[in-house]
Amino acid sequence: MSKQKKKIINDFGGIMYSTDPTFDFREEPEIHEALPNNQQDLRVMLDRKNRGGKAVTLITGYRGTAEELDVLAKMLKTKCGVGGAAKDGEILIQGDFRDKVFLLLQKEGYKVKKSGG
Repeated sequence: MSKQKKKIINDFGGIMYSTDPTFDFREEPEIHEALPNNQQDLRVMLDRKNRGGKAVTLITGYRGTAEELDVLAKMLKTKCGVGGAAKDGEILIQGDFRDKVFLLLQKEGYKVKKSGG
């Protein structure tokens, strides 16, 4: 017999009680509408915060599905020859590859801006 995990408040996203008799707690996944490349407004910046002094190239502003984000991240990581990650609508590329990523995204048809210092 396996012991069933006890549910804690964090399992419900902070909802403790509702007085609404029609309330039914079901988390609905966020559905991001996929935009064409030329309508995406991406920002490319260098980030060193909370990374032990290591620099990463951060691409934000992507709107689309997680699968499409992963495909774009994989392409960028492959072209730069480094590691990275894609999560929460952001792509992290290890190292300072702002210029290269900027040019690659422009070549793919994205609207790209450099931001940050």
